[in-house]
Amino acid sequence: MAKINVLPKHIAELIAAGEVVERPASVVKELMENSIDAGATTITLEIRNGGVRYIRITDNGCGIDHDDVPKAFLSHATSKIKDENDLNSIFTLGFRGEALASIAAVSKTEILTKTAEAALGTSYAVEGGVQTRYDEAGCPNGTTIVVRDLFYNTPARMKFLKKDVSEANAVADIVDKIALSHPEVSVRFIREGKQALITPGDGKLLSTIYSVFGRTFAESLLEVDYKLDGVEVKGFVCKPMSSRPSRAMQYFFLGGRFIKSRACVGAMENAYKNSIMVGKFPSCVLNINVRPDTVDVNVHPAKTEVRFSDERRVSSAVYFAVKSALESFDTMPEVDLSARNKVMQRAVPEAVQLNMLDDTPAVKADFSSSPFAKKEQKPVSQPAEPKKDFWQSMPAKDFSKAAQEKPERLPKKADEDEPDLISGFVKAQKQKSQEISERNRELVSTAKQPVKADRKSFVKEDEEPSLHSAANEPSAISEEKEALQDKPISEQKKLPPKPLRLLGEAFKTYIICEYDNKVVLIDKHAAHERIIYNKMKQNAENNISSQVLLTPVKVTLSKAEYNIITQNLEVFSKAGYLIEDFEGGVVIVRECPMLISGDDIEDTVIEIASYLAENRINVESEKIDRIHHTAACKAAIKAGYKNSTAEMKVLAEQVLYNDEVRYCPHGRPVLIELSKYELEKQFGRIQ
Repeated sequence: MAKINVLPKHIAELIAAGEVVERPASVVKELMENSIDAGATTITLEIRNGGVRYIRITDNGCGIDHDDVPKAFLSHATSKIKDENDLNSIFTLGFRGEALASIAAVSKTEILTKTAEAALGTSYAVEGGVQTRYDEAGCPNGTTIVVRDLFYNTPARMKFLKKDVSEANAVADIVDKIALSHPEVSVRFIREGKQALITPGDGKLLSTIYSVFGRTFAESLLEVDYKLDGVEVKGFVCKPMSSRPSRAMQYFFLGGRFIKSRACVGAMENAYKNSIMVGKFPSCVLNINVRPDTVDVNVHPAKTEVRFSDERRVSSAVYFAVKSALESFDTMPEVDLSARNKVMQRAVPEAVQLNMLDDTPAVKADFSSSPFAKKEQKPVSQPAEPKKDFWQSMPAKDFSKAAQEKPERLPKKADEDEPDLISGFVKAQKQKSQEISERNRELVSTAKQPVKADRKSFVKEDEEPSLHSAANEPSAISEEKEALQDKPISEQKKLPPKPLRLLGEAFKTYIICEYDNKVVLIDKHAAHERIIYNKMKQNAENNISSQVLLTPVKVTLSKAEYNIITQNLEVFSKAGYLIEDFEGGVVIVRECPMLISGDDIEDTVIEIASYLAENRINVESEKIDRIHHTAACKAAIKAGYKNSTAEMKVLAEQVLYNDEVRYCPHGRPVLIELSKYELEKQFGRIQ
């Protein structure tokens, strides 16, 4: 039987340090909370190499007495509580007395501190839990702590740290939360020699939000100030139109401490019911104040989870606080028509007749005898000739090349009067209809001859066969099939697909059509999502250029989302996105796939970042696949959207004529088939 051994002091300290100090962000959190408990109004944080090599925190708090400095680095030594009764009413952020001892056990720590009453300050140094210096020193009032070489004596824990950029982003996330929880404290954050954040410290929460998240986020907020049954809720929530695709921007604070509470999240989202779209989540910065004896903060080692004595009372206060803010401040946007009326009062421009122009060149004819000919000799302004393929999608590289090539234009005769557009259009249409009818008669007469030939022989090279003639002449189709059967399989062309008849639409979500003696129900969103997904993958594999945005889209992210995006810029590039780091939790999208609408870019990037941050996918191909999934879902037709008959028929043809479109990227079926036999069996027509 193994003997029980008492661990040495330094081993016990290393084990205890693992519960408090997990990464540089944990060190920053503990030390900044100590500064706030010391009454500091200004805190400066500086890190290098993500905080692994260097962390310095300076505050103007009360400082530590010379005799108490060594005691501060002992385990369970604190000035926050004295007896067990103090645990029932904790007003400070720290109270366990483990932070300094745990940090000093796994790093090289130095402290320089001075109280307002002392003439000199104290300089104290600890390496791996062992004291190396304890002297008097001259310094200003307050405390400065420097932590170097974190985990230098625990290499097993060092290898679990992430890249310096990731660790620095985690530190920035902690700094944001502390700054938001204490707007009365001016926080300055210096990252790798550059100032990343500074808050005014004027006590106004909106000013701090503006400094942390920027103007766009701050302008989308509504103020909350409510009190119910001893629970006070203050802060800001977003307008329903400014909701986000993830919950990453939801911040709840209890007594100046960041917490995670499902009850508070559920209460806030219930208040937004019927106000925001499905799949969107509100963002908030809410401070909740309750009596200290009604909450237990000593539940989680990181103190992020708390336990309320009456959770329903707290969730009700949050619900009614948010609901009242939405009803009071979220008014309908007003449109000022005064400026428009002033414009309308100006002289109305002369009306211009717009005419439909045929794409095919019309034969020049004599318009002098037309009843529509102009009697006046005034020159008529000829509208610009429509560009060829104007509405087709074109990659950015091809567009720039086409713009450089100037089209050749024929010189215009000055003495020649321009013909009337209406008469030219009418005459061109008559001539075109005559040509089509002659072509149809020729096609029918040729099809009846017993000559076996390819279908191309009946049609000119630059013309398409008439659908009317092909549909009403079965002899032509039979002759064509015989000609195909005489050819080898390799030379046979694929027969046209079976006819499709659109029956209608159900619930503005499902297309109903008749195809191949079956009734088919097609999910519009799932089908369109799969089609876009396949197209995006094909474009990425063929290195087709993305569209360059005329106005780049700025996306504000949480620090976790921002960290994921900046780590995977190359992955986004392979998926068709050009994203640049704008620092401070903001990225700029300059290029995106051509199938994505400009209005969906911000939500697409946020949703992709949120998914990657939660699921931690390491394989690059899976990341690219997930990017295509999210983008296709955003760009696809939404359920409940009203589509025209032509749109539904085209979508149904793309699904039924393509065997690859059977499941959406998420695995849901795209269509359901009901055969004529099954339908008649349901109605009892057959047994």
